[in-house]
Amino acid sequence: MRSNRSCPRIPHPLCLICLALLVALGCASPEPPSDSAESTGTEAPTAASQEVNVYSARHYDADQTLYDRFAADTGIEVNVIEGDSAALLERLRREDEQSPADLFITVDAGRLNQAEKEGIFQPTSSQVLDQRVPASLRHPEGLWFGLTKRARVIVYAKDRVSDQELPATYEELAQPQWNGRVLIRSSSNIYNQSLVGSILAAAGDEATEAWCRGLVENMARTPQGGDRDQIRAIAAGEGDIAIVNTYYLAQMISAEDKPEDQEAAAKIGVVFPNQGDRGTHVNISGAGVVRGAPNPDNAVRLLEYLTGDEAQNVFAGGNKEYPVVPTVAPVPELVQFGEFQEDSLNASEFAARNIEALKLMDRCGWR
Repeated sequence: MRSNRSCPRIPHPLCLICLALLVALGCASPEPPSDSAESTGTEAPTAASQEVNVYSARHYDADQTLYDRFAADTGIEVNVIEGDSAALLERLRREDEQSPADLFITVDAGRLNQAEKEGIFQPTSSQVLDQRVPASLRHPEGLWFGLTKRARVIVYAKDRVSDQELPATYEELAQPQWNGRVLIRSSSNIYNQSLVGSILAAAGDEATEAWCRGLVENMARTPQGGDRDQIRAIAAGEGDIAIVNTYYLAQMISAEDKPEDQEAAAKIGVVFPNQGDRGTHVNISGAGVVRGAPNPDNAVRLLEYLTGDEAQNVFAGGNKEYPVVPTVAPVPELVQFGEFQEDSLNASEFAARNIEALKLMDRCGWR
């Protein structure tokens, strides 16, 4: 009779062989993590978190010096693509959401406004930037922040323009006494568009157009060249007075490798216009974090670094620009021009009028 009691099963010999092979191959329970993996307390950073990609329309050695220092201080590599503002904006348009750019840097509030209107920037919140960059030199909604500033001043021939006839305002350059004596760049120059935009904001359409027509009547020659060329033309006697950015004159003063420029600059005096009312027009170079930036936190860190005291001193020393941070002193070449009251109009407001300004300038014959 067959018993119902269970008997112990004996493993098949082939199963024993397989089990032995598994143990030999290390397929038993996994080992715990090594001490070295736990020692840092965090995972190793990804490659993306260790870089920031900058599209910059500034082409100065001082800027690269700052990128190198930032990389050394933070371990974040700064990858820079340089070009003029229009070319970089076109590239950002083409790349759209696929752009590797984290930060766009350009040299005029008008260019920043163009990028803003095309949706290039994303809002940035930073107590550091809000505290260090004056409200007039940053976008009200944090789309961009000024990095450096320059005043657009009146310069004149010290040997041909007396103290008594010096203009106190931009508006006075349209008066008949300056007929055939005024030098200035073309209307296509964005610095001039921003200046006219600021006058539009202060005086309105009718008064600005009347001023513009008077200025055109007083031009000594057809607008041509850059700001340095206006200074050289004054020194050469082609005109007596011009409107230029301060940093061009300051660079010429310190250009030891170009004695002819130093000689021309020595003949020039400086007037800060509109000290009795709104103040002198001030423009900026600035930057904003790109919408869809792959490394936005690093972009903000770089922005904050560029408004630090060290960086502001490097900007000022290298390019003869005014620091945007009020507590950082300008270079001696700018100090010698004297202190001045600057227009407190937010840069975004005059920049938003650039197209309107250009149309007005064209109507007036400013080519």
